Amino acid sequence: MNKKINNTSLVRPLFKKTAKKLLIKNGTIADAYSDKEYTSDILILDGIIEKISPKIKADKGCDVIDAKGMYVSAGFFDMHVHLRVPGNEQAENIISGTNAAMAGGVTSLVAMANTIPCVDNKLLLKRNHDQVKDLLVNVHQIPAVTLNREGKILVEMAELVETGAIAFSDDGSGIQSSETMVRALKCAKKLKIPILVHPEDHTLPKWVMNESPIAKELKMASQPNIGESINIARDIEIARYTKGKVHFQHVSTKEGVDLVRKAKKEKLNVTCEAAPHHFSLTDGKVRTLSTDFKMSPPLRTQKDVDALHKGLKDGTIDVIATDHAPHAPEKKNLEFVLAPFGVIGLETILSAGITYLVRPKKLTMIEFLKKITVNPRKILNLDPDLLKKGKTAELTIFDPEQKWKVDRRKMKSLSINTCFHGETHYGKVKFTINNGKIFKA
Repeated sequence: MNKKINNTSLVRPLFKKTAKKLLIKNGTIADAYSDKEYTSDILILDGIIEKISPKIKADKGCDVIDAKGMYVSAGFFDMHVHLRVPGNEQAENIISGTNAAMAGGVTSLVAMANTIPCVDNKLLLKRNHDQVKDLLVNVHQIPAVTLNREGKILVEMAELVETGAIAFSDDGSGIQSSETMVRALKCAKKLKIPILVHPEDHTLPKWVMNESPIAKELKMASQPNIGESINIARDIEIARYTKGKVHFQHVSTKEGVDLVRKAKKEKLNVTCEAAPHHFSLTDGKVRTLSTDFKMSPPLRTQKDVDALHKGLKDGTIDVIATDHAPHAPEKKNLEFVLAPFGVIGLETILSAGITYLVRPKKLTMIEFLKKITVNPRKILNLDPDLLKKGKTAELTIFDPEQKWKVDRRKMKSLSINTCFHGETHYGKVKFTINNGKIFKA
């Protein structure tokens, strides 16, 4: 792995303020909320959408973006990101993480609580919220479900919701106690917010990759698919019992997809997400021994990838989220069995979706965009209908046909552990707009 020197003191925000008037002309409006595509202009005044109409004339002093040949979408929403703040700022920090988000077209994200110390109290939650004011990217820091993510004692959930929590997650740790999960979901139901679940049975033996003939070939400890599906099955039953809202993170197995599909047919309050690396790559990549292919859950087989494609198409999988998990290069530059789990993904959420889903006709563009704009906002009880007069201009403008080579050395993230390095992708973000600010690629 090529190393990159990370100097956090050199990291600065890459956005600037927009002009008082900004006109986006000739773009294809991709309104995933209304399932519509149409050519139109958008006039933005002081960061608010003033008008959406064809052939709007530019007034004096109005900045103009010619979006001909490009899509204009509601800003992307990544509901699964690790910003590593507090405690691991050498891997990522607020500025570098939001710079990476802007480069990937992400205008809003959810930051996970597995930090040092863990975000499990209102003081840390408020501190993290205070750190993200006046940015282009909306950062929703969510707290843990249990103290220090140990799966035993619930956090003060009502107090944290009053402090701004929109969900809870012990991500990185599956809650092993059924009693704890029942109490958490009962409380979350009263508060009308979801629990985001990392579905993994930690009582199984430790592992470094997926259980398959490749694991035997490489003589590596492996995780069977039941490592995920056992917890999904249990938490579906707990959701049935409590009527609480469960969202399963990074579903990666055929069995997991099948269980969620069945739960949805029974009208249970269950949703789920898939990560780009899981619908794009298989565990065959581990033969390279590159730690860029070590993540949790692990890369699975082609059978599982095919099941994810089917689940994305039929709506079983509601959301595409990156599980952006940066690690400083020296941490990843170890033997495969010793390196930490995780890959970065904020800067490739669009291109992975277009390259592996839209161009091969697994999903239409609108179906894909719905999973990174509308659905995550719905799940988190946020406004999903952004392309309207009077709304904050939270927009992503991208060229779906632009080819580019993924290069870890050009990433905005402090970390370089992308599993797509060297691949040729389609789809490039050109502008990211939000909160009266603009990022130009």
